[in-house]
This record gives sequence, C-alpha cells and structure tokens, in this order.
Amino acid sequence: MDIATVIGLVASVGLIVWSMDNAAGINAFIDVTSIAIVLGGSILVLLMRSRLNDFIAMWSKVIMKTIFVGVDKPADLIEQIIEMANIARKDGLIALEGQDIKNQYLAKGIGLLVDSTPPDIIESSLDNELALMKSRHTNAAMMWRSWADIAPAMGMIGTLVGLVGMLQNMSDPKAIGPAMAIALLTTLYGAFFANVLAKPIAEKLEGYSTDEAENCELIVEGIMGIQSGMNPRSLSDLLATRLAPDARSALEGA
Repeated sequence: MDIATVIGLVASVGLIVWSMDNAAGINAFIDVTSIAIVLGGSILVLLMRSRLNDFIAMWSKVIMKTIFVGVDKPADLIEQIIEMANIARKDGLIALEGQDIKNQYLAKGIGLLVDSTPPDIIESSLDNELALMKSRHTNAAMMWRSWADIAPAMGMIGTLVGLVGMLQNMSDPKAIGPAMAIALLTTLYGAFFANVLAKPIAEKLEGYSTDEAENCELIVEGIMGIQSGMNPRSLSDLLATRLAPDARSALEGA
C-alpha cells in the first residue's frame, strides 16, 4: 500500500472540511445543484471524450494501483535476477522453469529464456511489452489530467448559471441566495476536484509509470545478461549502476 496517497488525501480533505466548518458550517457548502453541475457534468464530459474500457479502468485499476500496488523496488528485482542467474549458471536455463516470480514482466522474460527463444526475439518481445505499458500508463494519466481541466471549466459554467439566475431574480431577495450559492460553490467544487483529486493522481501515475519503465529496462538488461551466460557477479555490478548510491551500497552489503 502507498501510505502517502492515503495520508495526503485524507489529511487534505480533512483540512478543507475543517476550514469549511469553522468558516460557516459544513451545510453552507453543500449544494446539490452545484455538485450535479461540476461532479456529474465533468464526469459525463470525460466519458464523452473517452473509450468506455478506458473510463472504467480509470476508476478501478488505476485507483487500486495508486493506493494498493505501487512499484517493485529495483534492488529487490536485481536480487531476484541475480538469483535466477546463479540457478541458470549451475543447472541451465531449463532450471528456471517453475520459479516463483511475482513481477509479470520478469516472469515473461524468464519464460522466454526457458523456451530457448533467440536473443533478438526476447529483446523485441520485451521492448514491445514495455511500449504497450507506457502507452497504457500515458493514457490513464492523460484521462486524470483531462478531468483536472474539465472540472474547473464546469465550475465556471456553474458560476455563469448562478449569476444568470441571480440577475433574473433581483426583485426576489429569497431567490438571490440560492443562485449566488451556485455561482460560488461551483467554482469551489471545480477547484477541489481538479487540485485535490485529479491532478495529484495524474502526477502520481506519471511517476509510477517512469519508475516501472526503468524497472522494465533493468529487467531486459538482466534477462539478456542471463541469456548470454554473464557471470552473476558481473551482472550484479552492471545492474547496480541503475541504482542510487545509497541503494547500491545496501545491495552490495546484502
């Protein structure tokens, strides 16, 4: 679990709710019409510009990834790759079959090794997988960024709707309040959904995508090293160059 996502979300929402309660009470900031315009309207516009499968994945797989899954630590991957290299060096590539490998990309690479796939095919296959992964991640982050753009725009639309309603009812003081509430709260809701939810999740997904791509490149290098029969110690030194100095020292001391 990525505890930073949970802490950041809960704490930021809690701080905003506390500020609202101190300012005028929570009930003053709840308006069904404003919520419908901003939240309902922005989600429907996002649905209109998206493919249905991408829209569903945005709320299911993506949220699960940002909170519960995360990305493997490179040092852990290197240790597992070196373990595989030692097994292959002692007992041959066929001995790698049936090994418990949780990382799917690494498992695919090891499977290609076990099947005695030619090196150029292994590299091309893994590169294709990496390209498709980057495309999926880019699309997911783009959808959240789109929501961050759409929500404030819907808030502005709601503000204009509220202002028109207020101007149309200047002779009725009782109607001015609800119209003014729509005008103000839609702007608030638009800023909230964009800056507290959509944009942070998009940025976190982009960070995860970069980290996962770097892990995949590390795995490709490790798989090709195993396939060529590289000495496990030399392979470990080579892969360690992809780590930060502190992580590299921890790996060497393990």
